[in-house]
Amino acid sequence: MPDVEALLEGIRAGRRAAVSQAITLVESTHPRRREQARELLSTLTCQKVSGGSAIRVGISGVPGVGKSTFIEALGSRLTGVGHRVGVLAVDPSSVRTGGSVLGDKTRMARLANDPDAFVRPSPSAGTLGGVARATVQAMAVLEAAAYDVVLVETVGVGQSEVTVAGMVDTFLFLTLARTGDQLQGIKKGILELADVVAVNKADGDRAQEARVAARDLSGALRMVRGKGEWVPPVVTCSALEDSGVDDVWEQVHGHRRHLGSQGLADKRARQQLEFTWALVRDELDQRLRHSAGVRAVREEVRAAVLAGDLPATAAADQILAAYDGR
Repeated sequence: MPDVEALLEGIRAGRRAAVSQAITLVESTHPRRREQARELLSTLTCQKVSGGSAIRVGISGVPGVGKSTFIEALGSRLTGVGHRVGVLAVDPSSVRTGGSVLGDKTRMARLANDPDAFVRPSPSAGTLGGVARATVQAMAVLEAAAYDVVLVETVGVGQSEVTVAGMVDTFLFLTLARTGDQLQGIKKGILELADVVAVNKADGDRAQEARVAARDLSGALRMVRGKGEWVPPVVTCSALEDSGVDDVWEQVHGHRRHLGSQGLADKRARQQLEFTWALVRDELDQRLRHSAGVRAVREEVRAAVLAGDLPATAAADQILAAYDGR
């Protein structure tokens, strides 16, 4: 078991090994390690080691849009002007091992080796509650270690975008020309989450197509946003050629200026309230899984459901009754 005091000292000193150990601790589902994680985070909060002033940006997009290349280009630019950048990549989890599949350190080798950057692939473990708990707490660790920009990359598939959008200040959506995202993205609701949209891979012969896609997207977004609402700016960039990346970052700052200090504070307060309930749901899930009463009936209920002798509603009632009667 890690020494919490030693981890705290290492985090305050900004030591990468300590930051890595602390994030491993907050990702753990082991009951004892979860207790240590709560102790660690409570101390960070009480001592105000984390100033909470980091710029938190969620970055999403369909697979193949170039998220990792973009993050590496952006992160390198930011460290080049004096920022310390933490990257949390919410990775798909291996069904067999629970570990990260994509291994973002291999896809962001240059940024991972930058002394002013910290790149961490974080397995989603198949539960959105786990994503919320682990990622928010990992962000707190990074901020405590004086990383003043935290970028959270999502896999670009499923509901993890909604979860990540609820824990960052600005949600950046990366798209490509000729992918149908102009309408399909809005239909799926992903673009409704976006605060800034960037059409990536606007290079070579694709530059003109990207500009047309950006114009079409901009018009579509104006139609779906209400009067007085923030309308996400749509810009083009090429992470591969490192062009337009500064413009994207300026749009992120534009969104922060739109929020204002009070708006940002209110947004973070609402996120903390939602995170509170996410923690409650995650903890109840863990208690259910470790309940002796549930373990006693689990195999019997499983066999009955698989055999078709017990409907799912009745099976759920039996499991909950076993838990309530613990």
